[in-house]
Amino acid sequence: MTASLQRGYDKRLMLFSGRANPVLADRIAGQLGVDLGPITLKTFSNDEVYCRFDESIRGADVFLVQPMCGNPETGVNANDALLELLVMVDAAVGASAHRVAAVTPWYGYPRQDK
Repeated sequence: MTASLQRGYDKRLMLFSGRANPVLADRIAGQLGVDLGPITLKTFSNDEVYCRFDESIRGADVFLVQPMCGNPETGVNANDALLELLVMVDAAVGASAHRVAAVTPWYGYPRQDK
């Protein structure tokens, strides 16, 4: 990156984890030298997913770690993981994040026809 681009760039990187694989997100955060951001994720009794970022993400570059796999410990299946990611993206855009990137190390739906 050139010096002229760096001068005007003061955004921060924020990393958040979904419930599909929080251990992976923690390892990624360790490699990057950042802490995972606080986020509230829950599923209501009617199976609706709720997402709230517990600190301001306005103007930040937000990375959401959520593979499309199930996690029996948190009760999330592959379908729930995908929907949870979409709800997280929507909440981040609504909270005025500068950029939102989904980190999906495993996407479970590309080859259903095989």
